[in-house]
Amino acid sequence: MLLAWTTVATAADADRLAADAVTRGLAICVQIEGPVVSHYRWQGVPERATEFRLMFKFLPSQLAALEAWLHAVHPYAIPEWVVVRAEHVGEKYLSWAVAGSTPLPFNAPPSLLYQPCPSTKASKASPASS
Repeated sequence: MLLAWTTVATAADADRLAADAVTRGLAICVQIEGPVVSHYRWQGVPERATEFRLMFKFLPSQLAALEAWLHAVHPYAIPEWVVVRAEHVGEKYLSWAVAGSTPLPFNAPPSLLYQPCPSTKASKASPASS
């Protein structure tokens, strides 16, 4: 499994990119964090910006398509795009990711297009209740 990060200026842009990547089957899950504060140099000038970070979870076979799509639709001229390989992924989570990465047929029902990350399911018991 690979993980990748990018940032955008608004929550609306973050939500749009996350939903589109998952709907298109480019990522199995995208999480949005923020706002975060970024300090960087742009055209030689120190900058400070409030941004929203997206973390994409996907399989290596999806990398080229996800990266091409991101660079085509990202609102920044030079988007942050950092990709790392997960050293270890739980067997059940990886199985879920592999199953969810299978391309869906064109006429798949909407219920198959929008499945939450397992970590967001409300039925998950908290550690304190175990």
